Amino acid sequence: MSDITIKTPAEIHKLAAGGRILAAIVRQLSQAVKPGLTTQDLEDLARSLMKQRGVEGSFLNFGEPPYPAVLCTSVNEEIVHCIPRQKVINEGDIIGIDCGIWYEGLCTDMARTVIAGKTSTEAKRLVKVTRRALAIAKAQIKPGRTIGDLGYAVQQYVEKNGFSVVRQLVGHGVGYEVHEEPRVPNYGRPSEGTKFQEGMVIAIEPMVNVGSPDIKVSANGWDITTIDGSLSAHFEDTVVVTKNSCQTITV
Repeated sequence: MSDITIKTPAEIHKLAAGGRILAAIVRQLSQAVKPGLTTQDLEDLARSLMKQRGVEGSFLNFGEPPYPAVLCTSVNEEIVHCIPRQKVINEGDIIGIDCGIWYEGLCTDMARTVIAGKTSTEAKRLVKVTRRALAIAKAQIKPGRTIGDLGYAVQQYVEKNGFSVVRQLVGHGVGYEVHEEPRVPNYGRPSEGTKFQEGMVIAIEPMVNVGSPDIKVSANGWDITTIDGSLSAHFEDTVVVTKNSCQTITV
């Protein structure tokens, strides 16, 4: 637990304010999705919305090689971390919009998967299951329960529905840095792993594939796709562990 940070009430208050701004930005981006747009169009809109609200994107220049955008825009078989570009969104595509911001020195992180126009029954079910998996994950969180409890609940639900959870990518602590301890997998065993503690702030993010859970990373070092080309969906919220449960702050 020594590497896991506990945020103060004042910091949680700031994180919640930043979370509300981030949620509003992601809602506007989600509403903008339609066939014919490019993922670069969404990036441009995100930068404009951040400028309007006086916040900075936490993804920009993060990592190595430095990430070149404020959004991750992952379409269909793309799982996460995909760099916006002149990629046209087509009717029936699903697109993961992942965004993080700095607000008053603290960062929050969230993602939504959005459907462009009319899509297949399978794609709609994947999005529905992944959204529900995020709610199931949150329901496991309270002081004394473990990250293994959360991961087990998500994995059981997803696999019961015939899909797979990505294992090589996980949720994480957040707040002072874009990625902090602890790692929060979407699989696990009950009662195992780190115990949740009041004041922990974590980004919970189920990533669910139609086919294999395995991934591949592109030559640019960022774009991550399913190894078999199957569809993938991603939902994420930043939450704070409270006395009896958790509070979602990206709302």
